[in-house]
Amino acid sequence: MKTSTSEGKRGIQWTSRMQLDDLDFADDLALLPQTQEQMQEKTNSVAAASAAVGLNIHKGKSKVLRYNTTCTNPIPNDGQDLEDVKTFIYLGSIIDEQGGSDADVKARIGKARAAYLQLRNVWNSKQLSTNTKIRWPDTISNNVLWERTNQIPAEDEIKKKRWEWIGHTLRKAHNCVTRRALTWNPEGQKKRGRPKNTLRREMEIDMRKMNKNWMELEKKAEDRVG
Repeated sequence: MKTSTSEGKRGIQWTSRMQLDDLDFADDLALLPQTQEQMQEKTNSVAAASAAVGLNIHKGKSKVLRYNTTCTNPIPNDGQDLEDVKTFIYLGSIIDEQGGSDADVKARIGKARAAYLQLRNVWNSKQLSTNTKIRWPDTISNNVLWERTNQIPAEDEIKKKRWEWIGHTLRKAHNCVTRRALTWNPEGQKKRGRPKNTLRREMEIDMRKMNKNWMELEKKAEDRVG
């Protein structure tokens, strides 16, 4: 399968000497071409390699997502065009044509809200006393609440978890896909207007506040291993 996706230069530029052709997990495969022609070639190659070992591409589950392109020609496979979509779920996360994680975060918040609302009958139940439901008459500020409960603000907790993950990632091997993605600069022209807020930009803002750079962070992560 690896040969079928990495023949020739048909992936996205990953390093100065290397391209990223695909991402795979179990039986899920994401092909990463730069052009319509490359996408068709990769699809044909994977289909042929699969057929050689008695497997077939599931056309109903295979989707095509285009990013920053005007080409809308379909991608056929075995006489049937694969469905073009603006969004789909990959490994539990929502991927859309805008990039980023906004759609996925909104979906997760929506699921949490729906789970909470399923308990509406409990909150409004006349069979439960007020004492059971608990009434909090003391109005206090968030800062006082955090102090009383020995908790930190959600924003600080998110930042803490983010840097724990970054440290864990920087301790991975240099050829690890996750580590390379952390410092990867994608090719292409930037759109007009204010750039999107990305994980990398958030990290760089934090680094400037700490007077740190990538080399210092990598060294600190390696020191922790020892």
